[in-house]
Amino acid sequence: MSATATPMPAETAAAPALPAKSSSFYTAMRLLPKERREAMYAVYAFCRAVDDVADDGGAAEIRAAELDRWRADIDSLYAGRPAARVQDLVVPIRRYGLLREDFQAVIDGMAMDAFEDIVAPDEDTLDLYCDRVASAVGRLSVRIFGLPEDLGIRLAYHEGRALQLTNILRDIDEDATRGRLYLPREKLRAIGLSAPTPQAAMAHPRLGEVCAAVAAEAQEHYRQTWAIIARSPRTATKAPRLMAAAYRLYLDALLARGWSAPRARVKPGKLALIAVALRHGIV
Repeated sequence: MSATATPMPAETAAAPALPAKSSSFYTAMRLLPKERREAMYAVYAFCRAVDDVADDGGAAEIRAAELDRWRADIDSLYAGRPAARVQDLVVPIRRYGLLREDFQAVIDGMAMDAFEDIVAPDEDTLDLYCDRVASAVGRLSVRIFGLPEDLGIRLAYHEGRALQLTNILRDIDEDATRGRLYLPREKLRAIGLSAPTPQAAMAHPRLGEVCAAVAAEAQEHYRQTWAIIARSPRTATKAPRLMAAAYRLYLDALLARGWSAPRARVKPGKLALIAVALRHGIV
């Protein structure tokens, strides 16, 4: 939906669910002006609600029906008939020109996890997953941040993939216990796993080669992210700068830890996170 599309109904007083105060997302969003911050919280609440359906929404048929309801609610929202649970998106959509297809992409991304555990997707499927669950959120976000369209779309592409690949590497053992394996099939085949299972991949002596290759792709996306940020208005990149810097701390910690089992879960130190907040929280 463009900024000149059909006007939406007036803003309601309902407050969106907020992210955890300890999260990097919360810290980054707190840096925004009030109107932009509230818009981001509304988008976050939508993403969180859809994610909860995919992960904890009950039997497959129940999850499918609920995701279809969300798709219908987004369509109705853009038709000027918003359901109560999407009322908080009315003003952000009107004010910042948020696009219907990006909301629908988020739902489609959550659906990829909802009905069948992802196990060793091919590179194209993994990239599509990253686009839907991360870069689509980025495309919504950069419009709220106020970035120019061309720079914003490129930033969403690269930063979304950088952050999602970092998440995948951080969570490989936790995902494996849930029957999921997001490492790409082609890279697993290169180390001799032609029909990989999560358990076989986690125990493989050459798993580190796959993780290192995915980490190199994430590093390139971070490099592209910072190159785009350098060409963008500084006032519009405060939140993306903080997010990129904070998530890069996780990737650096993973690289320093290595990939040999047992793999302790990494978490950047508080001082490092504070330094990131201070550095990027100032315009």
